[in-house]
Amino acid sequence: KYARRAGEHNVYHCSEGPKLVPFFKATCVYFVLWLPTSSPSWFSALIKCLPIFCLWVFLLAHGINFLVSHRSASRILAGLIFSAVGDAFLIWQEQGYFIHGLLMFAITHILYSSAFGMKPLDLKAGLLMGVVSSSCYAFLYSYLSGPFTYLVAVYIALIGFMGWRAVAGLSACVGAMLFMVSDLTIALNKFCFPVPYSRFIIMATYYAAQMLIALPVCSPLPRAHNCTVPAATGEM
Repeated sequence: KYARRAGEHNVYHCSEGPKLVPFFKATCVYFVLWLPTSSPSWFSALIKCLPIFCLWVFLLAHGINFLVSHRSASRILAGLIFSAVGDAFLIWQEQGYFIHGLLMFAITHILYSSAFGMKPLDLKAGLLMGVVSSSCYAFLYSYLSGPFTYLVAVYIALIGFMGWRAVAGLSACVGAMLFMVSDLTIALNKFCFPVPYSRFIIMATYYAAQMLIALPVCSPLPRAHNCTVPAATGEM
């Protein structure tokens, strides 16, 4: 399963790195071109979504049979598909498509949570994530108005739940945390105050998050292989 118990050891396939080369190249293309957000276009949407497309290919490269037999992998792939659609909508957020993007990423977090699973439950991690999520919403609340008052509340609850399941399962934990940092930066910059270097922070943490969430799906292999890295234990 995608969610792993504390203390369980994993190994990482030495050949996963080359499969991620297109993702790293596409990410570099995005930051090198740095297309202005003031002039949204289908080309800028393509460049923004390209790293996520590469993660689709990364998962698909393991074969359709792998995706069919590993529900967690297929759910992560589905989440990446909705993420790409959300990215495209956010290119035109000033033209009224921000809520559409929000909805796509809400579905993404539901799919990721499903992939992470509910075991181990780890109520302490859930309580901590609940406190963090509630604190974030309490800070944002006075800046919100209209439908965003409840839409942001639902979204924070979903991403907080996703973060809890990632932490509880000790899988994609760093990726989930980076995703939360990315989305919090978006919220602060859009609703509260200008965040310095916001676009760089948002996209750097977002791309890293998606990669770190997708990678563990395909990495575990039997211990017989030489290239091994023990998974993190429950110690913090």
